[in-house]
Amino acid sequence: MPFKFRKRIWLLPGLWLNVSKTGVSTSIGGKGATVNFGKRGTRTTLGIPGTGLSYTQTSTSERDSIEPERSNGAFSRFLVVVLWIFLIGYLAWVMH
Repeated sequence: MPFKFRKRIWLLPGLWLNVSKTGVSTSIGGKGATVNFGKRGTRTTLGIPGTGLSYTQTSTSERDSIEPERSNGAFSRFLVVVLWIFLIGYLAWVMH
């Protein structure tokens, strides 16, 4: 079984430095929304705290890919954020 190493270092409120055997990255955010910047690209995660439900989108850096993908992902990202806001609002209303 291979060994894994990961250490998360708190820098400021909402700002973390992540160190692992494969490299270093930075995370900004907290419960519900986090953006991670590393050598493999940017990872955005939206979730509902306490439920285990989340959505993660990864965008690789252009230097890692020979031919960058050409897609109009802006609208789909906007739609996902709107749906998450609606879902969070609905759950808050139901639990109230």
